Amino acid sequence: MLSRKGIIPEEYVLTRLAEDPTEPRYRARERRARFVSKKGNCNVAHKNIREQGRFLQDVFTTLVDLKWPHTLLIFTMSFLCSWLLFAMVWWLIAFSHGDLAPGEGTTVPCVTSIHSFSSAFLFSIEVQVTIGFGGRMVTEECPLAILILIVQNIVGLMINAIMLGCIFMKTAQAHRRAETLIFSKHAVITLRHGRLCFMLRVGDLRKSMIISATIHMQVVRKTTSPEGEVVPLHQVDIPMENGVGGNSIFLVAPLIIYHVIDSNSPLYDLAPSDLHHHQDLEIIVILEGVVETTGITTQARTSYLADEILWGQRFVPIVAEEDGRYSVDYSKFGNTVKVPTPLCTARQLDEDRSLLDALTLASTRGPLRKRSVAVAKAKPKFSISPDSLS
Repeated sequence: MLSRKGIIPEEYVLTRLAEDPTEPRYRARERRARFVSKKGNCNVAHKNIREQGRFLQDVFTTLVDLKWPHTLLIFTMSFLCSWLLFAMVWWLIAFSHGDLAPGEGTTVPCVTSIHSFSSAFLFSIEVQVTIGFGGRMVTEECPLAILILIVQNIVGLMINAIMLGCIFMKTAQAHRRAETLIFSKHAVITLRHGRLCFMLRVGDLRKSMIISATIHMQVVRKTTSPEGEVVPLHQVDIPMENGVGGNSIFLVAPLIIYHVIDSNSPLYDLAPSDLHHHQDLEIIVILEGVVETTGITTQARTSYLADEILWGQRFVPIVAEEDGRYSVDYSKFGNTVKVPTPLCTARQLDEDRSLLDALTLASTRGPLRKRSVAVAKAKPKFSISPDSLS
């Protein structure tokens, strides 16, 4: 069809038809699927849930978890349906009492000024939202009308409480505060106090603090038990360290959180050659705390795949003292610099400490050599002999 219109040459169409369509022409870059995205969303799809009724047992949470268009639709339809339902009830009361035909029956109606379904609908709105224009009102003629008035008021209050509470909870959800909690795009592995450490940087863009902030880290990878059981998402907790020790942090300025890779660490056998996109490794970082302004517990998450871990690099300093106060330069938040780091696993470094000594010796010789060269270049091209002074 395209060749007839002259859009694609006919010989190209025949060539493509002769090829095997099942054989891919280009190979996409294979990469491990994330368990947690960089923004903190869990990459899990729930399928074949048979007991859907469980969600209706917790209606409020279900309404809060819905998307905004669905929530606004339910918000609008709940009021419209209640108004229409009670409008039908008021119309039936007026019809059964003979109020729709004023010339017949009693002279005192159950509800004044109701002559059609439209007037009954307007009266239903006035009752539920307590407008009270004054043209329509319930009389003492019909006790049933008084009972319906009480029921509609109670139902209207319940709908207002549920829907307004749902809207408030959606606008004040904890993950909104987590948008200003940031993590470095890459993590690094380098030396600190003579040990290999896994490091990342975390910061808070707002001035309002996160109270009782704690940070946790997990390694997620596919493992197989000795019995042959395959665990696709095996989660292992590993301790995190910070400047004050423990998992609690004082997040006023960006902090570098690090994990010492020792014999108890699942990263003990991790080598620089393993940091590629084919490696089945994901490190999840979870920051949790209480929002100072609202008192709601919030949680920020991120993850690092193997190819997002930089070996032999260190984060640059971004906190400086200026004019009697500390300033933070967030433009360098994720910047790193290369530093001398042994290209071996933590196990190999513990077994052979000479690798660290050789690295230290090489790092000290480098500046001395450059300094000697600079001094040699700084020598004058002429000299004054003692004879010339005499």
